[in-house]
Amino acid sequence: MAEAHQAVAFQFTVTPDGIDFHLSREALKNIYLSGITSWRKRLIRFKNGVLTGVYPASPSSWLIVVIAIMSTMYARIDPSMGMIDCIKKTLPVNGYLAVQTQTVLSAMLFATGLWVSLILVLRYILKMLLSYHGWMFEPHGRMSRTTKIWATLVKMFSGRRPLLYSFQASLPRLPVPGVDDTIKRYLESVRPLLDDEQYNRMESLANEFKNDPAPKLQKYLILKSWWATNYVSDWWEEYIYLRGRSPIMVNSNFYAMDLLYVTPTHRQAARAGNAVHAMLIYRRKLDREEHSPMRALGIVPMCSYQMERMFNTTRIPGIETDFIQHLKDSKHMVVYHKGRFYKVWLHHGGRHLQPYELEMQFQKILDDKTEPQPGELKLAALTAGERIPWARARVKFFSRGINKASLDTIEKAAIFMTLDEEEQGYDKEKLRSIDSYAKSLLHGKCYNRWFDKSFNLIAYKNGKLGINAEHSWADAPIVGHMWEFVLSTDHFQLGYTEEGHSKGEMNKMLSPPSKLQWDIPQECQDITESSYKMAKVIADDVDFHGCLFDDFGKGLIKKCRTSPDAFIQIALQLAHFRDKGEFCLTYEASMTRLFREGRTETVRSCTIESTAFVHAMENPDKTNEEKLELFHVAAEKHQNLYRLAMTGAGIDRHLFCLYVVSKYLGIDSPFLKQVLSEPWRLSTSQTPQQQLNMIDLNKYPQYISAGGGFGPVADDGYGVSYIIVGEDLITFHISSKFSSPETDSYRFGQNIRQAMLDIKALFNTKKDKKIISPYSSELKVQWAPFDPTTKPVSSSTQMSVSYQTLEDKGQQVY
Repeated sequence: MAEAHQAVAFQFTVTPDGIDFHLSREALKNIYLSGITSWRKRLIRFKNGVLTGVYPASPSSWLIVVIAIMSTMYARIDPSMGMIDCIKKTLPVNGYLAVQTQTVLSAMLFATGLWVSLILVLRYILKMLLSYHGWMFEPHGRMSRTTKIWATLVKMFSGRRPLLYSFQASLPRLPVPGVDDTIKRYLESVRPLLDDEQYNRMESLANEFKNDPAPKLQKYLILKSWWATNYVSDWWEEYIYLRGRSPIMVNSNFYAMDLLYVTPTHRQAARAGNAVHAMLIYRRKLDREEHSPMRALGIVPMCSYQMERMFNTTRIPGIETDFIQHLKDSKHMVVYHKGRFYKVWLHHGGRHLQPYELEMQFQKILDDKTEPQPGELKLAALTAGERIPWARARVKFFSRGINKASLDTIEKAAIFMTLDEEEQGYDKEKLRSIDSYAKSLLHGKCYNRWFDKSFNLIAYKNGKLGINAEHSWADAPIVGHMWEFVLSTDHFQLGYTEEGHSKGEMNKMLSPPSKLQWDIPQECQDITESSYKMAKVIADDVDFHGCLFDDFGKGLIKKCRTSPDAFIQIALQLAHFRDKGEFCLTYEASMTRLFREGRTETVRSCTIESTAFVHAMENPDKTNEEKLELFHVAAEKHQNLYRLAMTGAGIDRHLFCLYVVSKYLGIDSPFLKQVLSEPWRLSTSQTPQQQLNMIDLNKYPQYISAGGGFGPVADDGYGVSYIIVGEDLITFHISSKFSSPETDSYRFGQNIRQAMLDIKALFNTKKDKKIISPYSSELKVQWAPFDPTTKPVSSSTQMSVSYQTLEDKGQQVY
């Protein structure tokens, strides 16, 4: 236990001559510096709390208001209309408080009250301005006068140099949609998936629900929206994530990849050292609120509350529900390597460890030849299995002694990292290398990731990196924000020596990594093995395919005057129909961070318009001009749905909350039960790119990330994550299950590629006649029910749909 001795500031021994003290100046110096750092953090947090509390004003504005009021008093003008005199009368008169002092104090109190009132007024005005979302529905490049005035006012009332959380109090609350609108849009979303008999039954259930008990449930939701900061987010976190008792590995956690083509060093410890140091820089900026708030279009602030729990956070298992444990600070990380867990201190002498110091710490772990203790090798498999056995084992075997101390070390760590024994990454010379990379990041060996941590940093043997993130505390854009900072800081700020080592000098006074100690009984080892076997079955069933689509990208799609996201979503509908011969309920994640504590909403991408286009593409009798018309209509419909979801008018979160209220009230609703039981056989999400704009892709085109992905949501469905990289690359991450005879990730990837090319070919068609513009015309859209025999389908209904002018205004905030 040499590291324990080095951590002691002084020692003493009892001798016949008395007590002999031995002081360590270096240790005392480190204790002093650590104390200074701790107090500095407290002062910074206090200062930021004041600055955020008075935003969009500033503390100096208080002095200006006080001076202005005092100046009017000396000029014998009473701007308070008698209020200062009323305050003066309430103050006590004694020897220590003269009449003149009373007057000055009364004026200062009035000025302070006036200042606080002005702050509240400014916040209310800003909140009203941010409640306007008309800008999102306007045509690209043609901003109305109203929106121009609005944008000017938002800039004016947004203040200067906002901190990360400065806008939180000014963000509007997520509105509760009307029941009639939600049901109407729901029925429209399922129409192309149901035959006439099924649709009539669903319509009947919806009408019964709308009459009773929907009005009663809606009243409770409206009441909650007045009381709670966000009427969805707490229930979404609890019931969708924390109350789930099934394994979170694959089913919930997601992953993010390293840069595709660039590996700055193949030294595992060096790359890990730079990455961890970059994370510490990011965490320090996060604690000091120095990150700029994310803004749509550069002016509309988005909620930042999810970023609070990025570090020092763990999901703690429970019997009925888990909970999220978040610490304000943590000064250590935990590293897993070859079945051993190590504690590594992140601070020394009041500062972060430098990259080379971290590299040397990690190299010591890599060089350690000791064997895992009994039960230690697969211990992390407990976090990969079902939650109830893990919760019971945690209480029974990890609530006391060295097991509790070691588990606390893991759960209270700032960062959890695995020094992986494998080599991973994209290699164009190796077949399906990106597929293996994705599976490794998503589940690894099922026991070399601590899936309960907010995120796991994975450093591979060949220097590649990756992230495995737990989903309950935040969504992918939050993790992506941090990951982009880490990758860019690693490459462009920290760098490496010519030999591939991290830069800096070694401090020989550092305490070496300490190996965590365990005393795991056989009964606990049996539970661990059971969890591992269950997790292994899940992991082995995951079929992954990474598709790098480089035939064209965002640049060409935008030249076609359509949204890249809409283009891809319609291509997915075409690919799925070709893959399975049918349409399915499709989930696309949209963010609601324009509202306070907003998370996500669902865009139901399978629409009447998109299915009409797909049928047209499969109908040889349709001309390319007709297909192109239907494509534009479908794209506009999709964009409209996306904008509605982003502006709080989505349907799925509303229906989910109505269902939760019905359960609380003991009301049985066949309609809500049917809605919540429908499987999402195609679950999709777009990974955000360049949130920080720290990497200039024009200057460094090779510095692109492949994004990330997630596991399949339905047993017989596909999970598709995609990232639009630069102007000429789109990466798809496709997941499914080997156990389903209906799915094949590689086959679906080829169908996506062909669908993208086929749609692009429509825009190459020479138009001998004028095509009806979808931006202003009324088009006939044919709806046809699904035919399980996949024979040519005839139209049974015609719907006349008119569309307002829309363009890809929301693309920057996907």
